Amino acid sequence: MGMAQALGEDTPFTTIAGSEIFSLEMSKTEALTQAFRRSIGVRIMEETELIEGEVVEIQVDEPQASGDKTGRLTLCTTEMETVYDLGTKMIDALQKEKVSAGDVITIDKASGRISKLGRSFTRSRDYDAMGPQTRFVQCPEGELQKRKEVVHVVSLHEVDVINSRQQGFLALFAGDTGEIKPEVREQIDTKVAEWREEGKATVVPGVLFIDEVHMLDIECFTYLNRALESTLAPIVIFATNRGMCTVRGTEVVAPHGVPVDLLDRLMIIRTLPYSLEEIVQILSIRSQIEGLNVEEDAFAHLGNVGVRSSLRYAVQLLTPAKVLIKTSGRDAITKADIEEIDSLFYDAKASAKLLLEQQAGYLQ
Repeated sequence: MGMAQALGEDTPFTTIAGSEIFSLEMSKTEALTQAFRRSIGVRIMEETELIEGEVVEIQVDEPQASGDKTGRLTLCTTEMETVYDLGTKMIDALQKEKVSAGDVITIDKASGRISKLGRSFTRSRDYDAMGPQTRFVQCPEGELQKRKEVVHVVSLHEVDVINSRQQGFLALFAGDTGEIKPEVREQIDTKVAEWREEGKATVVPGVLFIDEVHMLDIECFTYLNRALESTLAPIVIFATNRGMCTVRGTEVVAPHGVPVDLLDRLMIIRTLPYSLEEIVQILSIRSQIEGLNVEEDAFAHLGNVGVRSSLRYAVQLLTPAKVLIKTSGRDAITKADIEEIDSLFYDAKASAKLLLEQQAGYLQ
C-alpha cells in the first residue's frame, strides 16, 4: 500500500499472491500475462473541442405537451458572450451538476459532458451561493470554443478486455474476462506502438508485486524468465519468507524456492529486523489509528514483547488489551494490562517450544 501511494494514481500497481495463480479459471501463463498487462499503463493524449465559459444565465422554458424541455444558456469569457439553445439532455446535465449563474463550466462538444471547474471570482461576494468547499477560478479568456488536450490513463489489460469481448467495456465491471487470444494482444501492441510513434500515447511501466513467490511452479518461473525480457515489462517485485526450499514442480532445492537462473536476474533487497525503538514507534502509530490511550511504560513493555516474539504478535495484543480496559471501565492501557494479556496467549516461538517439549503428549 505504501508503494502504491508513493507511486501515485497514474502509475499502475498490481498485487497478487503466488497461490492465486492456481485457483483461477484460466491457465497459469494467462493469469500471469493478465497480471503483467494490468501493470502496464498507456497514457493516451487526444484533442477535443470544448466550450469553456462563465455562466451568465440559465433559462428553462415551461415543459411542452410532449414532455421535452427547452431553454437557453448564456456563457461568457472576458472577451465575448454567446447564447446557446438547450435540449432535454443538456438541461438534465446542468441540473445534475447543480450549475448556476456565476459557475465556470466546460462542455465537451462530442459527448455533451458538463464539468464544473469552480465559481468565478466576480461572484466571490455572493455569500449565499458558496460553501466551505467552494473553489474560485478566473473567468476564462479568449474564445468560448477551444481545443484542449485530454489525457486518459488505462492499462493494457483494460484495452485487451474491451477489444476481445462482445460486451466491450462492460466485461471490466463483470470481472469475467476469461482468456484473451494472443492475436488480440498482438494487434493492440501494434496499435500502441503506432500511437507512440505518432506522439498520441506514452507507455507507463508500472509495478507487479507477487507475494508468496515460492508458491509458483517451474512453468510459471519459465514464463517469468521470458516475460521479463519484453520491452513492455513492468517492474516486478517478488516477496517470500522462505529460505532454502524445493522449487515447486521439481526436486531442485534453491534459495527462496526460485530457480537460480531467475534469481540471477533479480536484485535482492536486504531487510533487517526492527529495533526496539522502531517497534515502539510502530505500536504508537497503530494505537493512534485505533484511538487507544496507552501509557509509556506499557509501550516499553510491548516493545520488549515485540523483540522477544514478533512485531505482529505485539500489535495483536492491543485488541484484547482494549477489551480488558473497557470491561474494567478504564481509559488507558497500562503495563499490568499488557502483562496480563501476554500471559493468556502464546506467540509462535513459545508455542513451537511448548510443542517440542511436550511432543510425546500429542498425536504423531
